[in-house]
Amino acid sequence: MHITFHGAARTVTGSKHLITLNDGTSVLLDCGMFQGMGEKTEDLNEHLGFNPKKVQYAILSHAHIDHCGLIPKLVAEGFKGQIFCTPPTMELARILLMDSARIQQQDTEYSNKRRRRNNEPQLTALYNEEQAMEAMHLFKVVEYNEDYVITPQIKFRFTDAGHLVGSAAIHLSLLEDGKHTQLTFSGDVGRYGDLLLRSPQTFPQADYIVIESTYGDSLHKDVAPIEDKLYEIINHTCLDKKGKVIIPAFSVGRTQELLYALNALELKGKLPDLAYYVDSPLSTQATEVLKHHPEVFNTSVAEVMKTDADPFAFKGLRFIESTAESIALNDDPRPCVIISSSGMAEAGRVKHHIKNNIGNPNTTILIVGYCEPTSLGGHLMRGDAEVHIFGESYEVKAEVQVIKSMSAHGDYEDLLHFLSCQDPKAVKKVFLVHGEYEVQQHFAEKVKEKGFETVETPYQHQRLEL
Repeated sequence: MHITFHGAARTVTGSKHLITLNDGTSVLLDCGMFQGMGEKTEDLNEHLGFNPKKVQYAILSHAHIDHCGLIPKLVAEGFKGQIFCTPPTMELARILLMDSARIQQQDTEYSNKRRRRNNEPQLTALYNEEQAMEAMHLFKVVEYNEDYVITPQIKFRFTDAGHLVGSAAIHLSLLEDGKHTQLTFSGDVGRYGDLLLRSPQTFPQADYIVIESTYGDSLHKDVAPIEDKLYEIINHTCLDKKGKVIIPAFSVGRTQELLYALNALELKGKLPDLAYYVDSPLSTQATEVLKHHPEVFNTSVAEVMKTDADPFAFKGLRFIESTAESIALNDDPRPCVIISSSGMAEAGRVKHHIKNNIGNPNTTILIVGYCEPTSLGGHLMRGDAEVHIFGESYEVKAEVQVIKSMSAHGDYEDLLHFLSCQDPKAVKKVFLVHGEYEVQQHFAEKVKEKGFETVETPYQHQRLEL
């Protein structure tokens, strides 16, 4: 058998890892969209790198778009097999894929207006809402810690990865020529001591491990608790400067962490008396999904919920649904906090909020998670004096702040902790994915120091024998 890495290979997004047995049976682990890759993004998402008609099964680690966002394209191009995931992942994937289809069509229409003025070729969205719904018919839920038999040769188990509600590491047992091979794909690994979620679970001994490495050279060590940092930034921007705080945040995961932290400030009597907007059409639904699955919460959240029935609600909070309401925020001069997707500021409403406020020195743009270096969020994070938004240049006069500790990805200590349940001598190879190449090289040395002898960093479309 062999594995081919068709995404998140020496880059962070676009998760797609295809395992093929000698008899031709193939299992696709994730089918994610590339995000924030600059001019290359469109081409990378247009070409999967394999024939979907020849893939029999797919297993999804979690519902973030860089892991599931090309499933409708996979189905539209001929995939007809089942797509296995946890119950919360199915709920989230439905709303995220529909939202992704809407955002693509809206952003494509917006870009095409400019392209028509410049006599440039028109763009086409990757898929529409109808294709997203069609793909959902192929989803099948599997509970955590259940050994699920796909065929006599292929079975798998999900364990909680602690990254997102429903996120899972995938543990495959593959039978070929009378021999069992155990392969683990980490998906995205969460934090030990996450603000909301349980820590990642231990997992069975593996022969091969495919592990993410997003923060393989970083430690998330902010001195102050997250709510204190938020209070400091909001107080400085909204009360002192009378400006707006704009926070690019993924609608699933990061937005709920922000709401939980802001609610904690209210419980302590410290939350500034302001308007707090969540401007993302699916955030209300995503927050409800999280509330429906209290089993994923850690003990700290469970303790808070004994006295606060809704730890994601507080005075001044308002969810924005319509486009008209979103646009109206740009004309409202009053200080406020706007939380809006996407987290890398590459698409969606937050891109418009940044465009309309980036020239105001009273504005603070707060980055609270990983951003691809070539994404708008990445350019802001790096401190660029000028950025491009919708094909036009803008001088960065707004203040840019970063809270790294809010990442749902584990740092290198978390990733090594995740691997610590394994006997390194029994692992034949560790493959590093979901990371920038320099970061992966750094992390590879740390993995080797723990006794794992062979660590590889596959490149895009590389095929490796197992």
